[in-house]
Amino acid sequence: MPNLSKRSLEKELLDGEGIAFDEIALNMQELNTINTLLGGHAISLTGFKSLVKNRKQISVCEIGCGGGDNLLVILKYCQKKGIAVSLIGVDLNQACIQFAQTNSKLKDHTQFICSDYSLVQFEEKPDIIFSSLFCHHFNHSELVYQLQWMQKNSQIGFFINDLQRNWLAYYSIKWLTQFFSKSRLVKNDAAISVARGFHKLEWESLFKLANLKTVRINWKWAFRYLIIYNHAND
Repeated sequence: MPNLSKRSLEKELLDGEGIAFDEIALNMQELNTINTLLGGHAISLTGFKSLVKNRKQISVCEIGCGGGDNLLVILKYCQKKGIAVSLIGVDLNQACIQFAQTNSKLKDHTQFICSDYSLVQFEEKPDIIFSSLFCHHFNHSELVYQLQWMQKNSQIGFFINDLQRNWLAYYSIKWLTQFFSKSRLVKNDAAISVARGFHKLEWESLFKLANLKTVRINWKWAFRYLIIYNHAND
């Protein structure tokens, strides 16, 4: 049994270079299925709703957007509620951006940027910035900077949807992916992602170091944290 008392520093295959587009595409498809079935997309939508409130026009940026599935969930919600939305998806991996751009439903509403998020300079800051299953790829000092960047570059606020480090979550996703996944990336990275996840006290420490005081950190099923920062409350 791995030691989950501290965050793992093991790198995921997805963080490497030279991965074929077909492998990236399969990885993105399976992650979308996992997020749909285990409630990951629902958590991101909850975070969005908490910040959009009653606004009828909104701009949203996702850093580490992957295949764009979170953005699509938000787009569908906005279309259903009559909210005019403009979307930005940022990812360092060119294959992820290429895959996201194949989604015709996002095409007319989304600007995709292939870049390190920290190098992006907005002509106009988006109202909301968010990330989902992105933070666990970074170490603590990088995360402090990331929190400050999200705060500085958002007009309304930001939210984070990421994993709780937990032994049950670790073994559950490890077994499920070994039996049902066809992606070597998912089979290798899913459990590592959990081992790189967080405890609530770690999030509280990160926000304290970032000097961001008023933040909500809520545990969500299945083994996730939804973290919401609103400029109006700070």
